[in-house]
Amino acid sequence: MLQMPHSLLEVAVEETVGSGGSLPPASPPSLTPAPPHTPVPFSPQHLLLFLLFVGPFNCFASYSRATELFYSLNEGLPAGVLIGSLARDLRLPTAGGQRPAASQPPLSFTLASHGLGVQYVHLDNRSGELHTSAVEIDREALCVESSGATVFEGAAVVSSSSPSSESCLLLLDVLVLPQEYFRLVKVKIAIRDVNDNAPRFPVPHIHLSVPENAPVNTRLAIEHPALDPDVGTNGVQTYRLRDNYGVFTLDVEENESGERTPYLIVMGALDRETREEYVTVIIAEDGGIPPLVGSATLTIGISDINDNCPQFSDSQLNVTLYGNSSLGTRVTTVHAVDMDLGSNAQITYSYSQKVPQPSRDLFHLDESTGTISLSNKVDGDAPRLHRLIILGNGPGCIPAVITVLVTIIKVMMRPPEIVPRFIANEAEGVVYLKELEPINTPIAFFTIKDPDEKYKVNCHLDGDGPFRLQPYKPYNNEYLLETTKPLDYETQQLYEISVVAWNSEGFRVNKIIKVQVLDDNDNSPVFSQQLVELSIEENNVPNAFLTKLHATDADSGERGQVSYFLGPDAPSYFSLDKTTGVLTVSTQLDREEKEKYRYTVKAVDSGFPPRESIATVTITVLDKNDNSPRFINKDFSFFVPENFPGFGEIGVISVTDADAGQNGWVALSVLNGSDIFVIDTGKGVLRAKVSLDREQQSSYVLWIEAVDGGDPALSSTAKITILLLDINDNPPLVLFPQSNMSYLLVLPSTLPGSPITEVYAVDKDTGMNAVIAYSIIGRRGPRPESFRIDPKTGNITLEESLMQNDYGLYRLLVKVSDHGYPEPLHSTVMVNLFVNDTVSNESYIESLLRKEPDISIEEKQPQISIEPTHKKMESASCMPTLVALSIISLGSIALVTGMGIYICLRKGKKHHRADENLEVQIPLNGRINLHMLEKKPMEISNI
Repeated sequence: MLQMPHSLLEVAVEETVGSGGSLPPASPPSLTPAPPHTPVPFSPQHLLLFLLFVGPFNCFASYSRATELFYSLNEGLPAGVLIGSLARDLRLPTAGGQRPAASQPPLSFTLASHGLGVQYVHLDNRSGELHTSAVEIDREALCVESSGATVFEGAAVVSSSSPSSESCLLLLDVLVLPQEYFRLVKVKIAIRDVNDNAPRFPVPHIHLSVPENAPVNTRLAIEHPALDPDVGTNGVQTYRLRDNYGVFTLDVEENESGERTPYLIVMGALDRETREEYVTVIIAEDGGIPPLVGSATLTIGISDINDNCPQFSDSQLNVTLYGNSSLGTRVTTVHAVDMDLGSNAQITYSYSQKVPQPSRDLFHLDESTGTISLSNKVDGDAPRLHRLIILGNGPGCIPAVITVLVTIIKVMMRPPEIVPRFIANEAEGVVYLKELEPINTPIAFFTIKDPDEKYKVNCHLDGDGPFRLQPYKPYNNEYLLETTKPLDYETQQLYEISVVAWNSEGFRVNKIIKVQVLDDNDNSPVFSQQLVELSIEENNVPNAFLTKLHATDADSGERGQVSYFLGPDAPSYFSLDKTTGVLTVSTQLDREEKEKYRYTVKAVDSGFPPRESIATVTITVLDKNDNSPRFINKDFSFFVPENFPGFGEIGVISVTDADAGQNGWVALSVLNGSDIFVIDTGKGVLRAKVSLDREQQSSYVLWIEAVDGGDPALSSTAKITILLLDINDNPPLVLFPQSNMSYLLVLPSTLPGSPITEVYAVDKDTGMNAVIAYSIIGRRGPRPESFRIDPKTGNITLEESLMQNDYGLYRLLVKVSDHGYPEPLHSTVMVNLFVNDTVSNESYIESLLRKEPDISIEEKQPQISIEPTHKKMESASCMPTLVALSIISLGSIALVTGMGIYICLRKGKKHHRADENLEVQIPLNGRINLHMLEKKPMEISNI
């Protein structure tokens, strides 16, 4: 817990008398400092502040219903600082070691205020200690200098000018419970100011005007004083200038409300003509410890007053003038200077009253410019010397005086005369011609003559330009001025030529003519580049800047103003600013959609009719790696014959990348199964490192990853399924009988058509390569034709009844063949059948089996009916065939039905004869004397 120092926290207690009650007597009022354990006297100033905010009270009451506590603390304190202990300051039993009786409930303190003010304090409900909260108290934010109060839902923040203008109060209501100690405590917390704000001028630049004739000690208020939210000594106290130039200083005046205003004081003489502006920095400083400062630029302008008069640089001018000078000839110009500004420096010129009227009539004085010119012809009896006194007049000033002495030189002979008569438009000696006027366009006639008609006069044209002056026949002394070639405004706009005339005595005169060429819309705009080649990366931001087109037009005025337009072939998402020529694209460009754009732009001038020129814009969209590699299919399936040679081409994985260059380069790799399969990165060829055997694994599933060459790289995957096609590389495997040396006992009583045994074989191949056919290719025995084998199932059945002379060993060589392509494979097995009632001599049979049988091989191929996919029948034989088939079918059904009934009856009689169902497998290593057997029919059964 933080404890407030004495200087930061003070407390005062006041109790208000109640009309009656049973509460224990309260202590007399006391004034104590902030530390919770040491009371100190309260100053008279504090008492006055207390009286103003607390109101009437009675210090002699014995019981209290309402109490007011007064605390003070600095703003900006951290959370947890102890403001005061309400229990201690109210002398409640929990203070000073006192404890309430055991039968009494503990004290409880509750904030009755629920406004914004409670966010700044924290009240311990049990101890009654009041602390600062995590919300820092800012006095400048809480209190604005005024005499009123702002209430926040029961908690008020009050700023008052009494007893001090710095007072800022935070008002709280606290309820003390239980009922035995109940009271409403009014807590007032005075927030003291700290110097946490620097002075600040409302504007960064302050301008002040001072007349140059301002006397010393002139005071000028600075209208933008610095502001400081802090109060008292922490507010603005002083001002100073960083540089006073030796003629300025500052003073501060304080009004009745305590506001301080800086004043600029003139300490020296000012002269605008010497210096018209002073720039310095004004600094405001508060009274905090340490002090804080703020500054602004102060510009002091010196305003002009009419303290200067016109002055001529010379007092007299001497000028000579020939007596034959033409009218309007400039004699001279006088010029006076006034150091002041504006209207104070306006000068007018006039003749002095001492100038005689003949001189005034002969010479004209321009009152604004001071130019003296010849206004009349000089007569022979006119004075040869004229004294012109000129006055330079300024506002409120004594005129400046200059004397001009004009000496006229008499000329006995008059010069030739040049009389122009203009054909083209002329004004004030300037001839206006349009450019592109045709050759020999007439400009003016000139009449050249001698006023005395005594001398011959010649003339010629002086000056550069496409002009000529030639005699106009048949008239004498008449000359025509005309053009020699078309004029071009863009080459030269103004020509100055002179028509010079002289007589035989050497007198020369000239007439200056100015020719102004008028512009015409004869030039089209010209692009700085006829082919504008641009590039931009794809996926650009909308309204991206491409370039700024520039075209110039040599014409003037509106004729030379160029506007820009897109050509009709330009896509709509390109924009060209009509005025600036800025070319932009309003949408994102996609290189994969279109890589190059080519269209025209126009530059059009504002002439009539308008002229235009065309340029071509080509835009290349640069690639960005924004496309992942793309497989043609997400799933690839390849059918490969087994035993395919190692590193043979299984298939080609086609993948594309819409990007270009390095971004479109694609590398392929196998993510799984890389120990068996490899892929050619460049060609996408998938290969197997080893030969594949379908019987070991019939299919493979691979994942191929394609990675492009961008940075960062993009990738995609595809599923590859490799299905191995079967090759007839496995002959049928006979599973039964298991040995060529095994045999089977066949009873003589076995009925014809009864199954005897079977040959069972499998083929690891598939399809037609695994379709097995059985055939007997070799026979040996007493009557070997008695047995047949089913080519599809391998079942061996008895074809004929066995007679007594059919007893003995039968050896059947069975061929088990598949239907493989191109070459069927086969296996053989020996089926041994011993026809007899019993086996009495096994060793004899085994000896017969061990002997190599002398069997001739039959090359008859097994016939297996395979259902045809099509039947072609002649229409002419359909009916007879159907009839024949119907008859055969009915007969077959009747036959099969009869045989089935017969077989079932026979089988029912043999269930009790177990010895007739016996299979014995012994080696055929003996021989049976078949002649010893009785040759009579016997019943047999299949084992």
